Amino acid sequence: MERSPSAELLVIAQGMPQHDPMTDFRFSYNIFGLEEPPAFAETCRRAERYGYDAVFAADHLGLASPFPTLVAAAQATERLRVGTLVLNAPFWNPALLAREIATTDVLTGGRLEVGLGAGHMKWEFDEAGIEWESFGSRAERLRATIDELGRLFAADGYEQQAAMRENFDIPVLRPVQRSGFGGYGPPLIVGGTGDRILQIAAETADVVGIAGAFQVKGQPPGTLRIGTAAEADERVRYARERAGDRADRVQWHALVQLVVITDDRAVAAEKLLERFGSMMTADELLETPFAFIGSVEQIADQVLRNRERYGFTYYTVHGPYMDAFAPVIERVRSATS
Repeated sequence: MERSPSAELLVIAQGMPQHDPMTDFRFSYNIFGLEEPPAFAETCRRAERYGYDAVFAADHLGLASPFPTLVAAAQATERLRVGTLVLNAPFWNPALLAREIATTDVLTGGRLEVGLGAGHMKWEFDEAGIEWESFGSRAERLRATIDELGRLFAADGYEQQAAMRENFDIPVLRPVQRSGFGGYGPPLIVGGTGDRILQIAAETADVVGIAGAFQVKGQPPGTLRIGTAAEADERVRYARERAGDRADRVQWHALVQLVVITDDRAVAAEKLLERFGSMMTADELLETPFAFIGSVEQIADQVLRNRERYGFTYYTVHGPYMDAFAPVIERVRSATS
């Protein structure tokens, strides 16, 4: 028997986080390596105890397949939301992706967030035997995928299966949540740095992600550097202009590239530049919203300042920094409660 509208609305209300996207902070981490099941489950539960709101899986060759990983994370926790950050849209057939999203949203009890991007690692396309198209073509494929997913989520199942569903009392496979994708699917995150991707994000996404890594000009695709504060200013301004009236209704997300807890920010910044190369000055590294360097109190203050400057209220840190960043979450929530 298919779920009644009232029951479906109840599930959605229970699953979706209730927050003001302009003021309330959300924190998440993304999964790098895949641990053995008991250790993986404990890591997810530890993040939940720390106060993280979500855990994300990426979509890269050599890393864990995202959707089974997210189902496992949800089963190990009680409230932690799960999501993709982000799927490479050119890797996916939209009909098959719709099936994965709907299945995962059902099995996680409506805790899924769907992050989509255009892909930026050419070597992955080469290894997978997928044509590496121009940036414009990949952006068009991303937009087409979003539109097709919305159409599939809004549909009442496949007509060819109508008799089978009726005979065996099988419900239509559709997402539990009905908020993103035009009100028919889970919340949609679109992240990137390029004009076309940010325009798509501004037009379609519930969460607009400003990626903290920028392509190095003149280098092979996927050669990245941390973005500066000035670039973040410009990219947020560009996306907000294209979002128009939506700008104050979406949440603004930043992917943090590194977290270093230290009592000497300047020395730590200089050491990082010595290790990774002179991608920017030490002052620029300390100012960028895509790197957190300092004491817990200093980083918490930076998080609060970033909200005023850029509007960022949703942060993701890389998995290796999950434990180190946890005290910052407590500090920020204490300061804003």
